[in-house]
Amino acid sequence: MLAFLQANYDNVAMNTKHRKTLQAIFSDPIDGALEWSRIEALLLALGCDVVEGSGSAVSFRKDGVILHVHRPHPGKEALRYRVRLARDFLDQIEWE
Repeated sequence: MLAFLQANYDNVAMNTKHRKTLQAIFSDPIDGALEWSRIEALLLALGCDVVEGSGSAVSFRKDGVILHVHRPHPGKEALRYRVRLARDFLDQIEWE
């Protein structure tokens, strides 16, 4: 799955850090210590639209697929469930 994603997003402006973040998102076991800002930067690089909600709520939209999450606070770690949500989101936009 990871190789497929990387091959399909070669034409997207992804730097080395974005590619490492993509690899971390799809690694097993899920790394809950991954910084949320790295995931956000990857989603922006892939062309997702960001919609700020109230408080820490944020939504990412691409190809009609929406990811709703709350940014971590006070820490910066994404935690496993957010990484899993990001993984599922990336899987959904892959097929569309």
